[in-house]
Amino acid sequence: MQAEIITIGDELLIGQVIDTNSAFIAKQLNKIGVSVYQMTSIQDDKEHILKALKEAEAHADIIILTGGLGPTKDDITKKTIAEYFNDTLVKDDSVLKNIEELWKHYTGGLLLQVNRDQALVPSKSKVLMNKLGTAPGMWMEKDNKVIISLPGVPYEMNGLIENEVIPKLKEKFNCPYILHKTLLVYGIGESALAERIEVWEDTLPSHIKLAYLPSLGKMRLRLSAKGYDVDFINNSVQEEIDKVIPLIKNEFAGYEEDDGSVEVVIANQLTALGKTLAIAESCTGGMVAEQFTTHSGASAYFKGGVVTYSTESKINVLGVSKTDIEAFSVVSSQVAESMAQNVMRIFQSDYAIATTGNAGPTKGDSDADVGTVYIAIATKDGVFSEKFMLGNHRIKVIHKAVNKALEMLLKEIFKN
Repeated sequence: MQAEIITIGDELLIGQVIDTNSAFIAKQLNKIGVSVYQMTSIQDDKEHILKALKEAEAHADIIILTGGLGPTKDDITKKTIAEYFNDTLVKDDSVLKNIEELWKHYTGGLLLQVNRDQALVPSKSKVLMNKLGTAPGMWMEKDNKVIISLPGVPYEMNGLIENEVIPKLKEKFNCPYILHKTLLVYGIGESALAERIEVWEDTLPSHIKLAYLPSLGKMRLRLSAKGYDVDFINNSVQEEIDKVIPLIKNEFAGYEEDDGSVEVVIANQLTALGKTLAIAESCTGGMVAEQFTTHSGASAYFKGGVVTYSTESKINVLGVSKTDIEAFSVVSSQVAESMAQNVMRIFQSDYAIATTGNAGPTKGDSDADVGTVYIAIATKDGVFSEKFMLGNHRIKVIHKAVNKALEMLLKEIFKN
């Protein structure tokens, strides 16, 4: 099964809004064995929408559109879809009732005609009830192809995909099983990694695809396979993983979760161990803590964090020794380790991370070269730190430091 995702909105094309909808939809489709052939972002323009629909029909079995379903005049998707199907808009009483209920419970103001008009849907469509908003989703079929139109508001679209679209697609189509297994690899570059596993890669079975996914400070190796024999797919992929891990045993740090984040791997391990974490940050400015708190359930293991950006705050908030700072510099292993130990004590956690460094472009309170970063990990058994030279590009230094901090913690907690 092939799908195309079409996101509609001028705001996407001028960079005012980031298209997160396509990534979410693609991930959910992939879970049920539907491959995404193409993602397209287009203007709020009738001719552009009609053209995109016609082109998508040529190569996709499933077409999902998001956006352009609001109550204002610039939202033209619904009328355009009706035209594409040579259809008319009719009032759907169930949608109108949903709108009235939402208005009654959450708005309390006057229900305007433009809001009532959101109950108008193409007569040939099946309504996908939007419990979180006034714009319904719409499901249409043509020549055994499915065209689905959803609101562009992410949380409304997410709810419709999970509760309406995916169950209906699974019911309609006999989709293959798709498996992705992603290995986390640290401490080796893409070229060196490719050279080391070249013989293994050359002998991969034809039904297993390998992808290298490099990012700042880490590598991901993704093995993918698709088919209808679930046991065969699972077993054959695991056999190849068992072959490659001995080749990268010193750099292999675990498996990435479905949502594509190493912090979830860490979170699951901390939860399994019944351990907790605290974080003290300087040069990373809270970004390490953010990696964890963006995911629900972080309170089960994350005690808290502090951003002690200035030298004074390291002394006054974390209790770092002024003598140590004067003797070793604020960017040093001694200060990083003190930060980690003190934040662990403050929050009474089992593990702690600390970062201090010069991200640039100027040196700040230390004479250490731009790109110098110290990262410390504290545990109940002690503390250790590493020095990194991460270049002279500020954003890259920060992101590399975040990934290095996660790498160090990952390796430490998987010792248990």
